[in-house]
Amino acid sequence: MPSKRDKRAEMTLTRRQTLGVVAAAAAAGCGTAPRSASEKSSAPGPSPAAVGRLARPPVALATWDHGLPANAAALARLGAGGTALDAVEAGCRAVEADCPDMTVGLGSRPDRDGFVTLDAAIMADDGRAGCVAFVQGVAHPISLARLVMEKTPHVLLVGRGAEEFARAEGIIVHPPRLTAEADRQWREWLRERRYEPVINIENHDTISMLALDAQGRMAAGSTTSGLAYKMHGRVGDSPIVGAGVFVDAPVGGAICTGLGETVLRTLGAHLAVEAMRAGATPQEACEHAIARIVAKNGDPSRYQVGMLALDYEGRVGAFAVQPGFTYALGAELARAPSAR
Repeated sequence: MPSKRDKRAEMTLTRRQTLGVVAAAAAAGCGTAPRSASEKSSAPGPSPAAVGRLARPPVALATWDHGLPANAAALARLGAGGTALDAVEAGCRAVEADCPDMTVGLGSRPDRDGFVTLDAAIMADDGRAGCVAFVQGVAHPISLARLVMEKTPHVLLVGRGAEEFARAEGIIVHPPRLTAEADRQWREWLRERRYEPVINIENHDTISMLALDAQGRMAAGSTTSGLAYKMHGRVGDSPIVGAGVFVDAPVGGAICTGLGETVLRTLGAHLAVEAMRAGATPQEACEHAIARIVAKNGDPSRYQVGMLALDYEGRVGAFAVQPGFTYALGAELARAPSAR
């Protein structure tokens, strides 16, 4: 007998027509064609780690290869007189708008029931923060998270409540639809329904950022669609203050990417910042936090977590459980050292 989950998936398949998929994606400002091989290969290869380097403000530091366009947008905003918060929002928005990336924003791969649900967080170094989770139809959840921070007494809004708040603030909430490519891949996944987190798949899953402006203010942000084909309702570390992002003056900030459950169990970003508060360098803080994550989560061959940290002197830290974690410091793509 078919399970409720199977029936729900079948209902989703029958109601989603290809023309509707494409039209909704186009209305949201998303392309439907994936990047060509030549476009993918145009980015420079990662250099050895830039850890320990003294970066002069303004600084933009971001996870994975798509940290490069994120940093470009962030630094442009800083160059125009924007704050660190402005820079983080601009950088995350740039990746959210890149729908062919299929990992952040409305062009992402869906959960197991065929719905794209988005999470985001933004945090200032004075302790203010705004987060949204399990949001559908919002093109720029990072901007919605900032509105939560600036216009409500709350830190986190989720699901329908977050979407209603978005509408009240004049943000268009699009009907839940997939791009044609995401729909095709989801249909393929439905044949086997096998869920296995893939090491370094987060390179196409999350953008997390730290920015330090010329006035010495720091901010952190993250935006993601979470794990592809996750259980409907699953939320990872990205929109949780202290887990995926944390920044605190006058110490510094940290951001995480990877299998969110492992980071949630240890509040990884908070661990790193508190290590810096106790005297660790950003690099030592990342290594300390990753060691704790491994100690608490068991066999490290099963997952990846990457971490970045930045202090107010401009020192950078980067470390990961597994090889393969790349990050961007300004316009430079680098490869982080790892525990394995």
